[in-house]
Amino acid sequence: MTPLTLTPGAAALADWRAIWRGAALRLDDACRPTVRRGAEAVAAIVAKGEPVYGINTGFGKLASVRIAPGDLATLQRNIVLSHAAGVGEATDRAVVRLMMALKLASLAQGHSGVALRTLDALSAMLARDVIPVVPAQGSVGASGDLAPLAHMTACMIGVGDCDTPQGRLPAAAALAAAGLAPVTLGAKEGLALLNGTQFSTAQALAGLFGAERLLQSALVAGALSTDAARGSDAPFDPRIHALRKHRGQRDVADALRALMAGSAIRASHLTGDDRVQDPYCLRCQPQVMGAALDILRQAAATLLTESNGVSDNPLIFPEEGEALSGGNFHAEPVAFAADMIAMAICEIGSLAERRVAMLVDPALSSLPAFLTPKPGLNSGFMIPQVTAAALVSENKQRAFPASVDSIPTSANQEDHVSMAAHGARRLGEMAANAEAVIAIEWLAAAQGCDFHAPLSTSAPLEAARARLRAAVPHLTEDRHFHPDIESALTLLRDGALIAAAGPVPLPSVNP
Repeated sequence: MTPLTLTPGAAALADWRAIWRGAALRLDDACRPTVRRGAEAVAAIVAKGEPVYGINTGFGKLASVRIAPGDLATLQRNIVLSHAAGVGEATDRAVVRLMMALKLASLAQGHSGVALRTLDALSAMLARDVIPVVPAQGSVGASGDLAPLAHMTACMIGVGDCDTPQGRLPAAAALAAAGLAPVTLGAKEGLALLNGTQFSTAQALAGLFGAERLLQSALVAGALSTDAARGSDAPFDPRIHALRKHRGQRDVADALRALMAGSAIRASHLTGDDRVQDPYCLRCQPQVMGAALDILRQAAATLLTESNGVSDNPLIFPEEGEALSGGNFHAEPVAFAADMIAMAICEIGSLAERRVAMLVDPALSSLPAFLTPKPGLNSGFMIPQVTAAALVSENKQRAFPASVDSIPTSANQEDHVSMAAHGARRLGEMAANAEAVIAIEWLAAAQGCDFHAPLSTSAPLEAARARLRAAVPHLTEDRHFHPDIESALTLLRDGALIAAAGPVPLPSVNP
């Protein structure tokens, strides 16, 4: 496989998505002269002997403590070891890999003062699949994602554990097995590696990509539910959405209309249907899902900007020979983006659960109660709807904005923080909950359409139903329901529901 060329400061959203999915990468060599100049500027600052934060001083509240030239290497090692204080479960390997790539792209812009050998070491770990084990908890999203990035950097100097093709190994052994040596960090390098928003940004990007898959799957399931309930596609008419002008609303309506095109079920009730309007969960899909799509795109724009920026401190300006201390490490933009993604995930699942509730209610769907041929003797989809409701309520609790919280750290030197790290970290679990809701909807919608036989739905929706039916048969009598949900969920996470849409273009989160 040809590696993806990572151009520092100019990567596309598709590049980060590909890296998250496991694409090999190589750093564009054009960055090397710029990195060299940054390292030379740090060396010149050290030679002058004047106190400069992060280069020859302590850190945070200890910034006023001057460090002797002979102790600078020890200072950088100490900051790594002392800051590797994370707790909790290990961060998903794909997210750590994305975090490493984000850090690589930031350092390679030449404003962090790291040496080429350090940049090459990080790049080689990625190339040889030596991925640090990073505890997921411990960052407040300001002063950089210090603890998670310290665990990453600790592995670079031979401390900690790494996941490798040979399994999980102590960092020193992992590096040796890959033909690599531990790095000795020079002035400024430890701080440059620890400081920055790459952990929060990686988690938020992973959440964004998961939300995109969720939204696309929900559009297919929602269209299938509309046909199962013998709902109307008139609310998806482009003339309605042209008047309101929201891009996401128009894109969702286009997709839903295309997904239902050619449905014999829909054609069967174009005339003689005395219903005037469908419930909001069907009729307002473009408005709700379109709004979710719009804020996902806004979050994508923020995260793309962040992923191409430089967020450590102090920043080196080689042309002027200066090191400027600022606050680019404050992850407030990432926190806001994560909160928007959380709201979108919550609403996508919430609307889907309402469609499941509508399908199991004969007063609303005109289908058998709880989608079973013999209600009473059988409970059918009664409890799967309860499960969906439970998952939606859990997501509602998790959707509270993380960015509105703050807590002072470092003896009040760092007195306002973003909470971006856990604001972004929750997104994976929220998306998993919502995926389960969509999987339950897929089962319910397919069951509902079964009752309309011999009428069929549209070609893409029939493909979605057939793909499910290859793994989960029609529910005639009550059976152990958990395996059915797990089968549908596995298919959904593998992209089967999206793939079933075939040639119908589903909207993306690209800004």
